[in-house]
Amino acid sequence: MIQSISNMPTIQTKDLTQNLNTQSETKGFQDILKSAINQIDEKQKVSDQLTNELVNGNTDDLHNVMIAAQKASITLETGVQIQKKAIDAYNEVMRMQI
Repeated sequence: MIQSISNMPTIQTKDLTQNLNTQSETKGFQDILKSAINQIDEKQKVSDQLTNELVNGNTDDLHNVMIAAQKASITLETGVQIQKKAIDAYNEVMRMQI
């Protein structure tokens, strides 16, 4: 059991951070935001496609379908939390007195 857990692929946060740093150097905030939204949308589409294949009987790989659904869910929840933090930061700046 422990070996099977240790053999699972890990999330490459270092690669993600480097990718975001590279994007921020060459793109504006608007482009980075669009890219992030597109990534969320892509995860949702992949999850929907795999779920439809499972429902239609084209695949019997429930494991990958559930992993894709969970990735889509986590990605969407992360996007929502980032949106909330950005709105909170904006509201805080608007409350500042000059």
